[in-house]
Amino acid sequence: MKKVLIVYYSRMGSTEKMAEYVAEGVRITGNDAVLKKVSEIKTKKDLAGYDGYIFGCPTYHRTMPANFETFLFLAQTAGLKGKVGGAFGSYTHSGDAPKIIFDTMEFVFKMKVTELGSFNMLEDVVGTSKGLKSCHDYGKAIGEKL
Repeated sequence: MKKVLIVYYSRMGSTEKMAEYVAEGVRITGNDAVLKKVSEIKTKKDLAGYDGYIFGCPTYHRTMPANFETFLFLAQTAGLKGKVGGAFGSYTHSGDAPKIIFDTMEFVFKMKVTELGSFNMLEDVVGTSKGLKSCHDYGKAIGEKL
C-alpha cells in the first residue's frame, strides 16, 4: 500500500469537501490517503515519506491564495521529483489556481503528474452526486498511477 498526502486550503468549505472525496477515491484503489490543511505544513519534513501528493486550493481573483503560494515555495525544497502528483480546486468564475499548481508540480518540481491534468470544480457542483463521483475518479486516477 502506497501513501498519498493531500494538502489543501479551503476558505468556504468546498475545497475541503473535494479533498475528502479525492481521498476516498485514493482509498478505493487500496492506497492510504492523509489529509492535511496547508497551515499544518510547517517544514519540508512535514512532506516527507509519501509516494504521491495532491495539492488543492480554491481560485480567488484568478489565482491561488497567498498562503498556498508560500506553501509551494516550501514544497519546492522537499525533493518531490519523480513522485506522483495532481492538483484540484473549487471556483466560482475562473478556476485558474489548480492549473498553476499542476504546472508547478510538473515543470518546476518535475513530478509524475496524472494524465488527467488539473481538476477544477464549480462550487455549486461539489456537494452533488456528480461532484462526489468526479472527485472519486480523480483520486482513483492518482491511486492507480502509484
